[in-house]
Amino acid sequence: MAPVARPRLAVWKFASCDGCQLSVLDCEDELLALAEKVDIANFREASSAVADGPYDLSLVEGSVTTAEDARRIKEVRAQSRVLVTIGACATAGGIQALKNFGDVDEFRKAVYARPEYIQSLATSTPIAAHVPVDFELRGCPISKGQLLEVLSAFLGGRAPNLPSESVCIECKRRGNVCVVVARGTPCLGPVTQAGCGAICPAYHRGCYGCFGPQGSPNVPSMLTHLDALGVAPARQAQIFRTFNALAPAFRQAAEAAGGAAETK
Repeated sequence: MAPVARPRLAVWKFASCDGCQLSVLDCEDELLALAEKVDIANFREASSAVADGPYDLSLVEGSVTTAEDARRIKEVRAQSRVLVTIGACATAGGIQALKNFGDVDEFRKAVYARPEYIQSLATSTPIAAHVPVDFELRGCPISKGQLLEVLSAFLGGRAPNLPSESVCIECKRRGNVCVVVARGTPCLGPVTQAGCGAICPAYHRGCYGCFGPQGSPNVPSMLTHLDALGVAPARQAQIFRTFNALAPAFRQAAEAAGGAAETK
């Protein structure tokens, strides 16, 4: 009897810092167990050995920031039965999406001695803006536990079971004192998806929204609350334009706050 072929896994990098790929490697013992269940056919962060597609599952890190990226992601999609984007860059444009709100030509001139050699689009966009995506795993970086759940779900032929509640729930579980109540610190915890373990509030810092919007974010209420804390509208827009600037709920919040700033 011929052995059953194992699913073929590929991990791809686009414009990113590699942090989410490192989260895959951080699985360590679990990664060894995973290697027994799948054929890791293409993962350049881990190995120079590369096998041609097609692939049963592709994990894609990073955003599209060049014309070459836009072309290559279509090739990846064509080779992948299931495509999962991992991290804030791939799901919401990442920090580099801040260039979407400025003058890219001016950025090039300020940073590079020979800006004419820099081939870059005027925008940084998530993978889903270019090809169909089967599942998005958010975070900056992604959660190791959530990644393992996604991989287990794929191998089990089921939908991933991930939290949709806010970081505030994680704060309660961890026993953190609320930084908003105790210190008057602006915090995106009420509108941000759980997954980080409430790291920033545990060290008396407000949540930065690394995991993007939670399942049903009450953004208007969040803006009202920031007003009550004395946060200027322009600063409110900046708070929402960080790791997940292009996540729809956060983008709308920044636009609403920015519009308020323009009228004041």
